[in-house]
Amino acid sequence: MNVLVVGSGGREHALVWKLLRSPSVRRVIACPGNAGIEMDAARIPVRESDTDEIAAVCVREHIDLVVVGPELPLAMGLADTLRQRGIRVFGPGKKGARLESSKAFAKEFMARHGLPTAAFGIAGSRREAQRLLNRFGLPCVIKLDGLAAGKGVQVCEDPGEADRFLARIFNERAFGPEPCAIIEARLEGAELSYLVVTDGSAALPLAPARDYKRALDGNRGLNTGGMGSVSCDALADESLRRTIDETLVAPALRGLAQESIEYRGVLYFGLMLTKEGPMILEFNVRFGDPETQVILPRLAGDLGEIVAAAAEGELRRVRADWTQETAVCVVIASGGYPGSYVTGKTVSGLDQVQDAVVFHAGTARDGDRVVTAGGRVFGVTATGASPDAARRRAYAAASLIQFEGAFYRRDIAAEFSSAEREA
Repeated sequence: MNVLVVGSGGREHALVWKLLRSPSVRRVIACPGNAGIEMDAARIPVRESDTDEIAAVCVREHIDLVVVGPELPLAMGLADTLRQRGIRVFGPGKKGARLESSKAFAKEFMARHGLPTAAFGIAGSRREAQRLLNRFGLPCVIKLDGLAAGKGVQVCEDPGEADRFLARIFNERAFGPEPCAIIEARLEGAELSYLVVTDGSAALPLAPARDYKRALDGNRGLNTGGMGSVSCDALADESLRRTIDETLVAPALRGLAQESIEYRGVLYFGLMLTKEGPMILEFNVRFGDPETQVILPRLAGDLGEIVAAAAEGELRRVRADWTQETAVCVVIASGGYPGSYVTGKTVSGLDQVQDAVVFHAGTARDGDRVVTAGGRVFGVTATGASPDAARRRAYAAASLIQFEGAFYRRDIAAEFSSAEREA
């Protein structure tokens, strides 16, 4: 099977890496890819939003399956267009992608189908947002309705934070000309990323994961696309996974079917594990980034076989087996991220890394040099028999990679580390 992976980030590098290790896969191509993907697979510099050219690549390169990584091309209807042209796709159509592209649609979907989530209201104006703030009180959570690369959420502890974020949305129009925001009650508990592969009927849960959104240690600083992740069985025992499958996953799939939304791809449940049980914070309609970088190294089976079965509507014929290891990913970012940052910085130390996999997220080639080309530049993933072993390997590898302004959090997966707990 020839597979085309659409996207250019760390998630897509992880997908390419795992697909190349799948017995069912003969060849992998990435559009547009990055400098790291280029070391492993063929790369064709086509924009992920260029539907016609991607379709042309599929014909020219005899592609059997397209795996769409990022949310934006899904929201633009790439999967629909390719399917209309007879090309198999792993990823939902535009209607299904609304679960991520519109948080207002997602919250209303949850309400329609009885899915547990925080109390919320939808504001189309600054005045309405203020009324909802008064209703819910502080602390609360303000979410931008549309896509914002993981940066459209603000947990507000005081009126000043709320005012500043609402001003960016409604006054400055920083996220678009037609602002809309969701104001919701803040939930308390531990977060969990629970992803399932689905063909719209069956669901195949992936290994549980957790990502770390804030830029700085101790969950401080601004929200980012994700500064690291961990996957281990301790995140969700069998009882919790069964509860999630029965009370969240199954009702969500029934809701999609009832609304005539065909869905073949990944459905990502961003959860808060509250005292009342797991509640949904958000949906994503694709593999998480950087969760993919810790989930796929634990997959003992054939990823190509799984995604192809989902794309064909035959997911029940496959299964997924997982190692009992812990996987930890440490994201190395450009100085200034998630604000403004400078790219084009020369990277060194990649050839020194051992006992870890370096997934390129924001890199490019400049002659013989690898240079930075984004905010999140690398995801360094290591596995180990224990969280301590995985963390030690990941951080040892991350320390070898150097470029001007590089920074990373030092506390990824620290809550699972016996050494950290004893300190």
